[in-house]
Amino acid sequence: MATQASVLDPSPSNPFSRPEKISLRIAERPLRVALFSGNYNGVRDGANQALNRLVGHLLDRQAQVRIYSPTTPGTPIACVGDVVQVPSIAIPRRPEYRIALGLPRTIRRDLDNFQPDIIHLSAPDWLGRSAQRYAKCNGTPMVASLHTRFETYLSYYWLGMLRGSMERYLHRFYSDCDRILAPTPHIARELSAQYGAQRIAIWSRGVDRTSFDPALRDEEFRSSLGYGPADVVPLFFGRLVAEKGLQIFVDTVMQARAAGHSVRPMIVGDGPARAWLAQRLTNANFLGHLEGAALGRAVASADVLINPSVTEAFGNVNLEAMASGLAIISANVPSASALIDNGRTGLLVEPLSSEAYATGFLELIADPARRRALGRAARIDAHRYDWNETLLQVVEVYDQCLKRSGSPRE
Repeated sequence: MATQASVLDPSPSNPFSRPEKISLRIAERPLRVALFSGNYNGVRDGANQALNRLVGHLLDRQAQVRIYSPTTPGTPIACVGDVVQVPSIAIPRRPEYRIALGLPRTIRRDLDNFQPDIIHLSAPDWLGRSAQRYAKCNGTPMVASLHTRFETYLSYYWLGMLRGSMERYLHRFYSDCDRILAPTPHIARELSAQYGAQRIAIWSRGVDRTSFDPALRDEEFRSSLGYGPADVVPLFFGRLVAEKGLQIFVDTVMQARAAGHSVRPMIVGDGPARAWLAQRLTNANFLGHLEGAALGRAVASADVLINPSVTEAFGNVNLEAMASGLAIISANVPSASALIDNGRTGLLVEPLSSEAYATGFLELIADPARRRALGRAARIDAHRYDWNETLLQVVEVYDQCLKRSGSPRE
């Protein structure tokens, strides 16, 4: 008779009350997790940062992890963990993204040999759907984490008529999972209404407070980019792609200039829309992809983050800008309202309205004291987001799944 399984080592030397001491084991051996990703190493975005953090957290606690994902040549990310490349094709005009071609026989054999206790799905793509069928055939619990509102992408590529079909497919995908990890309470409530509250848990995100801190602001660095001490520097921080709201960012800057302000944006990030953006903001400082100390310095050296994206599930750039002490103007969508207290730690404005962004930006240009007050309050709130605590949320969901299913590999 199968016994109840648990990933948490119950030995006195590894009590759950000491998170840093957890040893993830099942049936006297390390827990085995198969993570399926649509793009584990191709793009440095919030989803991949969270997944790499999770894999590192699991490996540090002696779990075994295999990542099944398309891989991109010349990856910009130093990936954590053992990545098994799955067959894929590049998306036309977006080579950094690849579409996996299902789960071929060689990958199935690799899974059979690995014998995962948990299958974690991070993307509702063809690979994830194939992994669901494999999990069902083998009685392996499935956990899905929601990282992106894919249905919101379609309108940016003139495919809005397909949104209904996309939403129906996503409903089928998440309906077939044992547990679903939502990034915010608002999205958790949405999912609970569709799939039942007992199947939904929250996996929030953390922020590295040593990498993002107001103390990293560098006046010499600002000066080297041509900014004066009194200049108000708007920041765009993220992938340079249409779905991040680039047109609204451009419109906001242009309206501020039309009001008589000499505004020179700072752009941190890269992507296929860089040339498009450079044509419209000819005097912007494009810093490209940054990481580590250079990234923290750049973010802290700006003054206002303008984030028009409505496609985020969490909004890592908002949290990192908050930790850096910046005032923030963001779309009033669930990912942002979960982080930002409107009027106290930032400004939430009507999504897709460049006039609303421009109004907020002009107010902050005219009121330096308010701008600084927003940044100080944002930094304090950002301290609540701790990576270790959020990653333990995932481990607890794994544990609950295994307890419900019994040990899958007795």
